[in-house]
Amino acid sequence: MNRSLGLVLAVAWGMTLSSPAAADLRVFACEPEWAALAREVGGEKIEAFSATHERQDPHYIRARPSLIAQIRRADLVFCSGADLEVGWLPLLMQRGGRSGVQPGTNGYLMAAEHVPVVEKPTVLDRSLGDLHPGGNPHVHLDPRNLVLLANELSRRLILIDPPNTEYFRTRLKAFQSGWQTAMNGWQSRVTKLESLPVIVHHKSYSYLINWIGLKEVATLEVKPGVPPTASHLNGLLQTARTQKVKAILRTPYDASDASEWLSSKTGIPAGVLPFTVAKNAKPGALAELFDRTITLLEKTHAGP
Repeated sequence: MNRSLGLVLAVAWGMTLSSPAAADLRVFACEPEWAALAREVGGEKIEAFSATHERQDPHYIRARPSLIAQIRRADLVFCSGADLEVGWLPLLMQRGGRSGVQPGTNGYLMAAEHVPVVEKPTVLDRSLGDLHPGGNPHVHLDPRNLVLLANELSRRLILIDPPNTEYFRTRLKAFQSGWQTAMNGWQSRVTKLESLPVIVHHKSYSYLINWIGLKEVATLEVKPGVPPTASHLNGLLQTARTQKVKAILRTPYDASDASEWLSSKTGIPAGVLPFTVAKNAKPGALAELFDRTITLLEKTHAGP
């Protein structure tokens, strides 16, 4: 574990273990990264539940009765937004969401509304694939966005639970300090990764790619949400060689067959990058997510 990560973990764990008091607020997070951030900022004053786990594609979730029961208890709903959860969150909100967590209230927090969003389509046309009108929703993979979202989350928690204002401010300050230290360390490491050419399965890593400065050469999908075809993959053979692609990347929930086929034909390594944290991740997990991701990319850059 590097020094920057250790500092983040120490700050997070030190504050988390300070007292066994019961949680005052319940946070319903659509994805594990938002539950993890809520635990960092909210500490022992909140209880966070994630509707999905790290091996699930959050586009495709069923509005199960168990999720309705969880959202019915929530004081804050924290999700990615940008239509990532459009297939299931509105139904949960309709069937279980209390008035204090409806859109427009302090208890309804969509991450994409509070950070710079990339890949907003200028034209909405089904022939272009499964586009998100609000842009790419996977905003958590730029660590700079997590600073902005921690600030907004703290502000919301204070509005919902004013008696714990000082507690939330102290938590936020500690997170900001540890996160900045970690970011300084990551920034020095990713400099040598700039312009590293990669192929991705889906545009899941756009924020990570933009932050580091990787070169996205192509996607295995024909269009967003359209699975790879034989003709498309055959077309990528020459592209991969001429662009000197170093890695073919996919998430833990993407099918492996397309990337493994292209790897077998080109000799380019195909691998899984972390995409989020565990469903019940403990404080420090977000820092570990970036540390592991950068380590894997460093190994790719170094080659066999």
